[in-house]
Amino acid sequence: MKRIILTGGGTAGHVTPNIALIPTLKELGYDIQYIGSYEGIERSLMEDIGIPYHAISSGKLRRYFSLRNFTDPFRVLKGFSQANRLIKELKPDVIFSKGGFVSVPVVIAAGRNHVPAVIHESDMTPGLANRLCFRSAVKICCNFPETVPLLPADKAVLSGSPIRKELLEGNADTAREFTGFHDDKPVVMVIGGSLGAANVNKAVRAILPKLLEKYNVIHLTGKGKSDGSLNDIKGYKQYEYIKDELKDLFALSDVVISRAGANAICELLALRKPNILIPLPSGSSRGDQLLNAGSFKKQGFSMVLTEDELTDELLLKMIDELYADRDRYIGAMSGSSQNNAVNTIISLIQDLS
Repeated sequence: MKRIILTGGGTAGHVTPNIALIPTLKELGYDIQYIGSYEGIERSLMEDIGIPYHAISSGKLRRYFSLRNFTDPFRVLKGFSQANRLIKELKPDVIFSKGGFVSVPVVIAAGRNHVPAVIHESDMTPGLANRLCFRSAVKICCNFPETVPLLPADKAVLSGSPIRKELLEGNADTAREFTGFHDDKPVVMVIGGSLGAANVNKAVRAILPKLLEKYNVIHLTGKGKSDGSLNDIKGYKQYEYIKDELKDLFALSDVVISRAGANAICELLALRKPNILIPLPSGSSRGDQLLNAGSFKKQGFSMVLTEDELTDELLLKMIDELYADRDRYIGAMSGSSQNNAVNTIISLIQDLS
């Protein structure tokens, strides 16, 4: 039996693509192990699905002053020692890393032990953790054509991001029962992310009366961001958080309004959902969402509306334009080579193990 170590953590975005690979890896007979941090979200996500989990010490390389900058290098060194020991004990045939700082000592230890490592970069410009792993990696997968020239030429693979298989198996009729939308109006889904998007929520609620003349609206508001005064409005359903029903809500939705996180937009691409992206402004992130959105607009997958441009009237106008022109966006997404990420990455893993 071949053995693979998966690694990555810090945020759900560094774990869910790993989860998307697991069913196929199991079908192929791989023994799957996971290396992550002691307290990261990756631990509970892996333990929930029964994947053996090995915790190591993890630090972070910050670009700003923090007292932890003086102690984290020692945590990283400890993490490298632990990762090195685990690789010697587990003797994996291959390693796949989704990034995050916990993955750095694992990938470097893999290189030291001559174990091939495949890493994946979600955003258009590689983050620091992945850049530290370039030398030790055998292949570097990415989501965007613009990323390829930024990677070592002999290692770059335009793969797209692995999407959970179940997300592609939604049922629109199940969603109709869940939402109570039984008329023929098209459905607009608004996704603000797990923490919500206050400005997006505000704009959607401002245009709600006009929006509901033509559409039904599913609004994922984010935790603590729902508005109880809107609960009984016909054609409008708001949820602070959705898990199991998300695949069905996607199946029912005709167009989607979303932030531009890499995993979120790759899900929209895989599902062929015409979309308006409202990326986080550069002041709230390192600017990766603006770049991600720009790439999807250039490829014909998305319309883009920045927060600086966001007005009630413009948002309503763009929703109407997107719905009217939805077939063109679906066609562009259907022709994308980034739609088959699981098979592309699994093929790399098989070739190297």
